[in-house]
Amino acid sequence: MADYKKTLNFPDTPFPMRGDLPKREPQWVKEWQERKLYQKIRKASAGRPQFILHDGPPYANGSLHLGHALNKVLKDIIVRSKTLSGFDAPYVPGWDCHGLPIEHKVEVTHGKHLPADQVRELCRAYAKEQVGIQKAGFIRLGVLGDWDNPYLTMNFANEAGEIRALAEMVKGGYVFKGLKPVNWCFDCGSALAEAEVEYEDKKSDAIDVAFTVAPASEAALAKAFGLAALPKPSAIVIWTTTPWTIPANQALNVHPEFDYALVDTGDRCLVLAAELVSACLERYGLSGKEIGRAKGADLAGLEFRHPFYDRSAPVYLADYVALDAGTGVVHCAPAYGADDFAVWRANGRGFDEILNPVQGDGVYAASLPFFGGQLIWKANPLIVAKLEEVGALLKHETIKHSYMHCWRHKTPLIYRATAQWFVGMDIPGKEGKTLRQQALEAIDHTDFYPAWGRPRLHAMIAGRPDWCISRQRNWGVPIPFFLHKESGTLHPRTGEFLEQVAQRVEKEGIEAWFKLDPKELLGDEADQYEKVTDTLDVWFDSGTTHWHVLRGSHPMGHDQGPRADLYLEGSDQHRGWFHSSLLTGAAIDGHAPYKALLTHGFTVDEKGRKMSKSLGNTILPEQINDKQGAEILRLWVANTDYSGELALSQEILKRVVEAYRRIRNTLRFLLSNTADFDPAKNQVPLDQWLEIDRYALALTRKLQDQCRADYDTYEFHRVAQALQTFCSEDLGGFYLDILKDRLYTSAPDSLARRSAQSALWHILQAFVRLMAPILAFTAEEIWAVLHNGDPEESVMLHTWHDLPQQAGEAELLDKWLDIRNVRAEVSKALEDLRGAGKIGSSLQAQVEIRAAGERAARLASLGDDLRFVLITSAATVSAVAEGQEAILAEPTPAPKCERCWHQRADVGTNPDHPQLCGRCVANLFGDGESRHHA
Repeated sequence: MADYKKTLNFPDTPFPMRGDLPKREPQWVKEWQERKLYQKIRKASAGRPQFILHDGPPYANGSLHLGHALNKVLKDIIVRSKTLSGFDAPYVPGWDCHGLPIEHKVEVTHGKHLPADQVRELCRAYAKEQVGIQKAGFIRLGVLGDWDNPYLTMNFANEAGEIRALAEMVKGGYVFKGLKPVNWCFDCGSALAEAEVEYEDKKSDAIDVAFTVAPASEAALAKAFGLAALPKPSAIVIWTTTPWTIPANQALNVHPEFDYALVDTGDRCLVLAAELVSACLERYGLSGKEIGRAKGADLAGLEFRHPFYDRSAPVYLADYVALDAGTGVVHCAPAYGADDFAVWRANGRGFDEILNPVQGDGVYAASLPFFGGQLIWKANPLIVAKLEEVGALLKHETIKHSYMHCWRHKTPLIYRATAQWFVGMDIPGKEGKTLRQQALEAIDHTDFYPAWGRPRLHAMIAGRPDWCISRQRNWGVPIPFFLHKESGTLHPRTGEFLEQVAQRVEKEGIEAWFKLDPKELLGDEADQYEKVTDTLDVWFDSGTTHWHVLRGSHPMGHDQGPRADLYLEGSDQHRGWFHSSLLTGAAIDGHAPYKALLTHGFTVDEKGRKMSKSLGNTILPEQINDKQGAEILRLWVANTDYSGELALSQEILKRVVEAYRRIRNTLRFLLSNTADFDPAKNQVPLDQWLEIDRYALALTRKLQDQCRADYDTYEFHRVAQALQTFCSEDLGGFYLDILKDRLYTSAPDSLARRSAQSALWHILQAFVRLMAPILAFTAEEIWAVLHNGDPEESVMLHTWHDLPQQAGEAELLDKWLDIRNVRAEVSKALEDLRGAGKIGSSLQAQVEIRAAGERAARLASLGDDLRFVLITSAATVSAVAEGQEAILAEPTPAPKCERCWHQRADVGTNPDHPQLCGRCVANLFGDGESRHHA
């Protein structure tokens, strides 16, 4: 018996079935670096339109976590897709290197109270070490970029550039020094930016306190309530959750339009908001009778005595007073509340009048009566006890509420009035517009992905206070100002001095300012001026990178600023980098430094819980790299809709691995079945392709158009899902399933086989490019196979594949969709036969399809090729009237061909080859079979 197995065109490729990614990826990364792939891409892209994705600098502290990996992979997908779209898309990674976390780490490691210059030296060394660790992790993820020349905010050129950015904002009149309540952390010993504040639940002492009316205001209080005289001792009541602020009370705020009641409670009268009287009396365990009513405006200027200090507190009017809790009266400590401070200043009270007994470490000044030297949190119960002692405490209870905490130390913060440098939000600047107005207009001209980012950022800018840009730390870019010792004003030559300092910092780093003798710049005036030692908020560092990176250390981008095409970070950056960049861009250039903002969510486990060591649900990028491969992490990122939370678990990773295997196996089929195909020699003209091959081309164009559009709108999960669906359904589940017979059994150089290979070659060329932004390692592996390992080749040196054009694709897609639907119905009928034990393989069956109308015509147009589409040994079509459609499937009695396994009546009709069907005889020894459609 002849062995016909050797006559089949079995596929062959060096592309392995198993990716073995954890072992092979590090070698590929090494090769990319040795070949200087990024630099080759820059050279190949030279002269194209630019697309600038400006990297938001991660903080140089700590090993990579999943959020880092998510962020960098998203950026890499965008840069790669823009490169393939025909742009010059450089990627310069950056790091944020100054600030408290690094300084704190140095203090923990080396101890506190080190000389300031030594602290800066140790901080710079630590940051450099951390950058090296993180950089290696990002490179391992397959992220292409200018890793040999990243930007670091601690590079001398960037430190100098930041000072120049500050100079631009000073020139614009936006920077001022003022005493204001700012977020203050006792552990940091410094003011904090809004982005450094997080909210956690906290237990607090809630107290209701009576302030007795001052003797000089008794008559006026009675008159306000329509009384000739007060019938008994009277007091106004406040409610607060911060007893520690009572020693700094300086006023009492009421709403001018609210009604206030004077309530007789027996031993004294109490002033309360009329709407809250019942709730307050119930809380105090008192009964009472209203004996007068007045508007808040009628109480303005009245004075009440402090509960335990010999001073009075005047009543001021304030619109921020609310009726949702408390008494409708707010005790005002202007040093410890933004609203309190604003009301204080609005009533003409000076900075020098503000009482500020809380020191930077959270301890009351020693001179404060009763509580001096006490930490405010420990003083709370002492203050409550003092109020009870003097008869001023009406109620004390403990409540749990959301309270601001330091995002680093996780400890409670306070508002604390300190002399700081601010960027004014409502100071008129360019074209007479305030910074707030310019920033809000810039938001209107920015694209947001997803769209909900716009109202979120708009609300934050609309309601934010002035930006406190000064910090009291060692490790940061200095605010290199000289202040007149008597007037407190900036030196008139500040702009000139800032440039001179910048030039020194450019050569020596920030240390140049701290070691500078003022006489070097001021000469004989030095004794009249004070050298400022504050440093800039780290959000100013990163928020000005559009200045000191994009047109400084790494000049790139467009005109108008320049403006980056895209900033991409996590959703927390609406109050962080997006926010500070917008403000500095609007102040310096009059517009945002970006054209679009893309926001991604945070990583959680499959149950939606935040990842933490205590829950044991943390998955590190390094673990995925070592077990499944970075390619799997990249596919997970692309598969997940980043606009919300991104869930990951070992179970989810298993599903991603399976999806990767399907893609890899499909690509292996394409490679192995085009191994002997040279497009220069074997390409078949499109008009000679079989119809199903042209349909496959139409499907590929549809895929490519969809993926390109989704890449353009940054919807990577749609790209990933489309690629997977194409592999599993369009190719694996249909086209390739049908194609195997033609590829394996046709003559090697026959039109039928070369037509199929022509289609497969174009599919492969298009698909590899489409997957390259996501599956970067596998795409390069395939490209190497396609180009025989040529080290000068890379998929990233090319653009999207130019598919052959053909007319009538819409009609072709419609026709074959109908045929695929019929095929699904036939498959069900064959499965019923198989379930009944009548057939094993579908080739053991023959089918009659009774169809009506256009469907009948479409099926009949395939002729005998219909059997190949259905993968049956015989298939016929009968035209019937509507309502009579049916599929009749039954076992075929015809003998089996030992070569193609089809069961045909002509098997054995050739005496020289009794085991073969007529088709196989023709393919092996004659002119070959005739195929037109499939």
